[in-house]
Amino acid sequence: MSTSAGPRRIVLLGSTGSIGTQALDVIGAAGDRFSVAAVCAGGGNLELLVEQAVRWQVGYVGVSTADAAQELTERLAADWPAGRARPQVLAGPEATAELATLDCEVVLNGVAGAQGLGATLAALQAGRTVALANKESLIAGGPLVLAAAAAGQLVPVDSEHSALAQCLRSGSAAEVRRLVLTASGGPFRGRRREELTEVTPRQALAHPTWAMGPLVTTNSATLVNKGLELIEAQLLFGVGYDRIDVVVHPQSVVHSMVEFVDGATLAQASPPDMRLPIALALGWPDRVADAAPGLDWRQSQTWTFEPVDDEAFPAIELARAAGIAGGCAPAVFNAANEESVAAFHSGACGFLGIVDTVAVVLERWLGEEHAAAGNPRDIADVEQAQRWARRQARTALGIG
Repeated sequence: MSTSAGPRRIVLLGSTGSIGTQALDVIGAAGDRFSVAAVCAGGGNLELLVEQAVRWQVGYVGVSTADAAQELTERLAADWPAGRARPQVLAGPEATAELATLDCEVVLNGVAGAQGLGATLAALQAGRTVALANKESLIAGGPLVLAAAAAGQLVPVDSEHSALAQCLRSGSAAEVRRLVLTASGGPFRGRRREELTEVTPRQALAHPTWAMGPLVTTNSATLVNKGLELIEAQLLFGVGYDRIDVVVHPQSVVHSMVEFVDGATLAQASPPDMRLPIALALGWPDRVADAAPGLDWRQSQTWTFEPVDDEAFPAIELARAAGIAGGCAPAVFNAANEESVAAFHSGACGFLGIVDTVAVVLERWLGEEHAAAGNPRDIADVEQAQRWARRQARTALGIG
């Protein structure tokens, strides 16, 4: 791991997304504490990607397609300051993994979906600290990621896991009784299952607290996101699934809690602002001053907690079953969900059909494929399981 003096160098994957843009806000507000070595994005917002590259004078820019790379190169040539060397442009599906091995201290992986696995593994193998916002890469490739990661090399960006990491500083592993993840409940908190049959994509994207991309926002509406976070918590912290709970906390102020063996529970509380966990991940193990506003304790506040309605929102227990099974089952869970979410937004299935389809695919995997597949040996095994899951999801939805 690089230990050079000066600003901590950051490679930012998924720079034009919600996490990426907020990370650059944090970096910009932190003075000379950080610098940006590279930015990378899918290519859907080249104007912003060029703006980021110019603003931070990066050495490398990555984009996912050759067509986007050609336009990106032309825009950089037009906007780059005269007399200064332009950044190298990397293109294609391997660009993120290649950029993840650059000389830097931290790779922030904010790529959406399981496609971020290659970059996570490349960064770990290169000895970089990985600030992990791409939970899907850990979930899909759990055994591979854990085998590649040294102690302290994976730092969570999700607010819930950042909260757990902060609370866990207060005791040894032997002193931890359980982890408690909090969930906002999403836009449909309190609705019964039968009240969710007519939910539209527009309604599913109206999250009451967080501004996120369409996949994550939909996952929050179904509580699939909390199921993924349950698996992520087990992989990050090594606590058994029987000692990880989820509670609904609509105010999204308590981001998660740790209960210790003496009966004490420690909670991390702050306004719902992703800049705080992003800043902590970039600066880990040190905090970044004034990363985000704190709570105003002079104002009256009410925090409530309630159990999850597993009948209306069965995704969390489905995820628990996938996590307990291990191997490629979490990858199957995630891939089937991604396929089903895409079908929901294209009008090919209803809202309840998302998790119902995931349940069908996971049951088939555990009954027909899981024992023979075993633990993945490499990314190819994970990708094969994901392709299987996507095919099965399309078949279950009648769009195969």
